[in-house]
Amino acid sequence: MTQGVIDSSNQVLANFITVYSQLGKDNLVDLEAIYHPDIVFEDPAHRIEGWDALHEYFAQLYSNITSCDFQIHHSLVDEKQAFVQWTMTFSHPDIEKGKARTVEGCTRLELDGNKVVFHRDYFDLGEMIYEGVPLLGKVIRHIKTRLGQ
Repeated sequence: MTQGVIDSSNQVLANFITVYSQLGKDNLVDLEAIYHPDIVFEDPAHRIEGWDALHEYFAQLYSNITSCDFQIHHSLVDEKQAFVQWTMTFSHPDIEKGKARTVEGCTRLELDGNKVVFHRDYFDLGEMIYEGVPLLGKVIRHIKTRLGQ
């Protein structure tokens, strides 16, 4: 492992954190600076391939939400991958009447040179969406409580 590779990986991670800490519907173009043209993006609900498709996904996402902010807690990086622990606070007009919801998550990134080539988000989709739906949310919270006993 060479120092130059580590420095490059640290810079990619720093750029990623900076972009996501400031991300909003008016600066989605900033994502292009961190993602490789052949990016593969995955989360519990989607798999998206290529920069154009990812940009379209984010444009659609940010057109539907009222707000979305990321707070970065911890990060780790080596020469080819990075991990980021975060809290996302968002509001959507159709989820809990637009009240802010908070979701804890983690991202695994694979790095190639100075770009992210693979991005995988890990979070509880039920906590993010389904628990905010009136009747369904009560059922899911009840099941979680029962599982914890």
